[in-house]
Amino acid sequence: MKIKEIIVVEGKDDTVAIRKALDADTIETNGSAINFETLEKIKLAQKTRGVIVLTDPDFPGEKIRHTITKHVPQCKHAFIDKQFAIAKHGKGVGVEHASVEVIREALSHAYVMTEEAVSEVTQADLMDAGLIGGSDAKMRREELGKILKIGYANGKQLYKRLTMFQITKKDFLAAVAKMDKELDYE
Repeated sequence: MKIKEIIVVEGKDDTVAIRKALDADTIETNGSAINFETLEKIKLAQKTRGVIVLTDPDFPGEKIRHTITKHVPQCKHAFIDKQFAIAKHGKGVGVEHASVEVIREALSHAYVMTEEAVSEVTQADLMDAGLIGGSDAKMRREELGKILKIGYANGKQLYKRLTMFQITKKDFLAAVAKMDKELDYE
């Protein structure tokens, strides 16, 4: 499986994991302090072939994702759930620990984030779905993030992600219904 876009990852081990999963080129950020030269490479890659950002499902990975989005807004974003990115010995989280299948699945669901979009989903919808303000809201957001393939987010981030990924109200409600069925909420 050859992928057109260039995949932005954090380091060499991530590149090795990506190349086991598919034929792709990568740009490595070498950590969360992305330098000007790396951002310029990402901008050029976006212009010529397109970019998919695939960072670790942790705080530094989100920081890298945010920095790239700020400087190169039209990149696609793919997410791996934290549970599928934990090292076998339990110490460490990262793309390099994900299986070939998980990496392929994440990349097949890459989204373009957009700041200008207006969300069909409201804060009230998030409250009604038990995604903010309830005792099990965090667990519900984790499940919804898996179903929609947008990763885990806190309440404020969830609303922003739903907007940036242009998740329709119909798709949101369908995902909530699926989540409720899986969690046995009726």
